[in-house]
Amino acid sequence: MGALVTYRLEDAVATVTLDDGKVNALSPGMLAEIGAALDRAEADGAVVVLTGRERVFSAGFDLRVLRGGGAEGYGMLMAGFELAARMLAFPRPVVVACNGHAYAMAVFLLLSGDYRVGVDGPYTITANEVAIGLTMPHTAVEVCRQRLTPAHFTRAVVNAEAYSPAEAVPAGFLDRVVADEELAATARAKAVELAKLDSQAHAASKLRVRGPALAAVREAIEKDAVDLRASG
Repeated sequence: MGALVTYRLEDAVATVTLDDGKVNALSPGMLAEIGAALDRAEADGAVVVLTGRERVFSAGFDLRVLRGGGAEGYGMLMAGFELAARMLAFPRPVVVACNGHAYAMAVFLLLSGDYRVGVDGPYTITANEVAIGLTMPHTAVEVCRQRLTPAHFTRAVVNAEAYSPAEAVPAGFLDRVVADEELAATARAKAVELAKLDSQAHAASKLRVRGPALAAVREAIEKDAVDLRASG
C-alpha cells in the first residue's frame, strides 16, 4: 500500500499491517494508508486482520503533529475519529491482532474491531489521555462506552488506568490473549471462521446492533470538530 502499511490478500482475508519501524504512530500518512487499505479490502470483499509490528500495535496519534496543532493536527484527529467510526460500521468482519502495546487512539481502533486478540507479556493497553493532560475526546468516550464493561469504563476513561493484556480481557479491550508466536495464526483462523458468515446478514446485523452506538459516535465526532475549531 505504501511506506507505512502493507496489504496482503489470501483466501478472502486481507491482512493490513502497520509498520513505521518505530511505534506505529498514527500520523496523517499512516491514517491515510489504513483508509486506503480498508478501501481495497472493501472492494475485495475481504475480512480484515489489522495488526502492527513486533511488540507494539500502535502508540496512538503522532505527538509531534498533535502538539503542532493547526490544520494538520485538526486533520489528523478527525481522520482518526472517522477511521474508528468506519471500522465500527465496516461491512465485513474486522479482526484486530494487537501485537503488544496500545495507547490512546490505538485503543479506540482496537475497540472498533469485531474481534480483538492480544499477546500475553509485559505490555500496556491504556486510554491515557487524562494521564498526559488531555481531556478525553467525545468520540473516544463513545467508542469506549460501547465496548468496555461498566465496571471498567470509568476506570479506563476517567482514571486512565493501564491494563495488562490479561487484565484487558475482562475489561472489554480484548476478547482473547495468546502467546506471541500464536498471534498471527489465531487472528487468521478467526478471520477465516468469520469469512464463512453470510456477508449481508453480518453487515445488517452489525448496523442493527451498533445503531445507537454509531449514532452517538457520529454526534461525538461533530462535537469534537466544534471543540477543535474553537481551540484553534
